[in-house]
Amino acid sequence: MTTTQPRAVEEPRRQGAPVGTVHVYDPHPLNWLFITWNTMEEPVRTDHEGYTVLALAEAATWREDGSFEVKVRRGARFQDGTPCTAHNIKQNFDEVQRWAAPHPPGTYLNFHPDTECVVEDEQTCVFRFPVPDGLVMAKFRGFHIASPSFWHTHGFGYKKTGSGEGHW
Repeated sequence: MTTTQPRAVEEPRRQGAPVGTVHVYDPHPLNWLFITWNTMEEPVRTDHEGYTVLALAEAATWREDGSFEVKVRRGARFQDGTPCTAHNIKQNFDEVQRWAAPHPPGTYLNFHPDTECVVEDEQTCVFRFPVPDGLVMAKFRGFHIASPSFWHTHGFGYKKTGSGEGHW
């Protein structure tokens, strides 16, 4: 008779494959910020001295026509292994633009409602602003890019508020 417990046979893990689920309990009112900052990426970030540096963006430049070009870093992937492309930037932009108040810390982080994001290729998206916007880089610091599963699998996608259909 043995005194050891039977153990489940471990399945071989694929290199880089996501494993398990993280459950967070934090009653702090800014809990959503801490989770967002650690599970999503922004086109730009600030370094330890407060300077704006590129993060998800490989390049971010103004064009002569007043539009703003963002090139997604080559090889960027979400935590679930899904590639991150310019299409994801547009999806996140379009979803957040539907919100009445996307940035609770301040409306100065909101893009003008008539701003457009156009995908030129897998790596390049272009933002077209109806009026000049000197806070674009600051807004990109608060513009979080989530994987497609965030919007669909986890119930964050929605139809028009009050429609009684879909999520929220």
